Amino acid sequence: MTTTPHTIAVLGLGRMGAAIAARLAGEGWDVVGWTRSGRAAGAVRTTGDPNDAVAKADVTLLALYDGPACRYVADRVRASLRPDTLVLNTSTIAPAEAALLAREFGPSYVHAPVLGSVPAATAGTLRILAAAEGPALDRARPVLAALGTVRAVDDAATAAALKLVANSSLAGAVLALGESLRQADALGVPRAQALDVLELGHLGGLVTRKRAFLGDQPAPDAAEFTIGTLAKDMALLAAASDVPLRGAAELAACPAGSDADIALAATVPAPGDEVLAPLRAYQRGHATGDPGHFRDAFLPTAHIEGLRDGAFVSWRLDEYCALFGGRPAPDEPARSRRIDSVEVRGTVATATMTLRHGPDTFTDLFLLVQGGDGWRIANKVYHRHP
Repeated sequence: MTTTPHTIAVLGLGRMGAAIAARLAGEGWDVVGWTRSGRAAGAVRTTGDPNDAVAKADVTLLALYDGPACRYVADRVRASLRPDTLVLNTSTIAPAEAALLAREFGPSYVHAPVLGSVPAATAGTLRILAAAEGPALDRARPVLAALGTVRAVDDAATAAALKLVANSSLAGAVLALGESLRQADALGVPRAQALDVLELGHLGGLVTRKRAFLGDQPAPDAAEFTIGTLAKDMALLAAASDVPLRGAAELAACPAGSDADIALAATVPAPGDEVLAPLRAYQRGHATGDPGHFRDAFLPTAHIEGLRDGAFVSWRLDEYCALFGGRPAPDEPARSRRIDSVEVRGTVATATMTLRHGPDTFTDLFLLVQGGDGWRIANKVYHRHP
């Protein structure tokens, strides 16, 4: 027979921790909170010592930023936990970190990362991935049910991994939304009209939830889920899987700032004309055959590298310019060149371009740098499609 916990210590009163604590208090539990910052949670009573918070608690709930924070807090309160106290961890951490905590706390540990942000925590509509040994999950269910719906998972590492995978899809959706809005802006489509249509499509749920952050009006002051937190989660996923993740770098470099809501990562403007200028000069060089455009596009020290007739070539800029005779190719009207992507990281950028030249298609990859005279291409590598 399971017993319903009565007293809950919530350790970590950031955005999510405060919302979880308030939700549980509103559902009738005796909640005491603690946070390293000393921030008051408003809806619940707090203490300055986490040991005081856990000493009489039936459940100690961790709502912390990352694995090191979980380690610090767990080590600090371990001696004050009662033998029958459940440790319920809702934090988003690496699979290896979750597995280690599960081994250390054994059958009293429930790893339960949550899907959803502050509004879902407030409404009790979180989706929870929960893993535990033996009866611990049944003991924790009344608490979890107050926060949302529970999906049981085999073990703590799997629960942590699935949470990171779920957030990866969120990061992809945010970046895809940003691309759609940049294209709409470039086409002169009013933002409100673009959002109306995007709300009808595959990104509709995200647009609906984040519309207040995406319109022409100033965004709300309070972020629901910050860019910095999502970037942290993507970095954890990339490290755990050992598979590079484009979204991690894009989010980390977002000019909106790490404390901004994730929706503002979708409002980053398209790259300015300054960084596009050398790429357009490069396009003009191919269109006209005039090597002067390549000298405008590249740094004098640049190299152009790839395979030509099955052999690796590494041309200096002068050697590359010598390949062009100052006249357009005979089939120039049928040729095309498209800038596919530009990613700016402070004073450096990467770009890709597709060139269709007669029967040949080339993929060009560029490294660009910003100096005193503006942006220039530092190096180019290319792949010639057979």
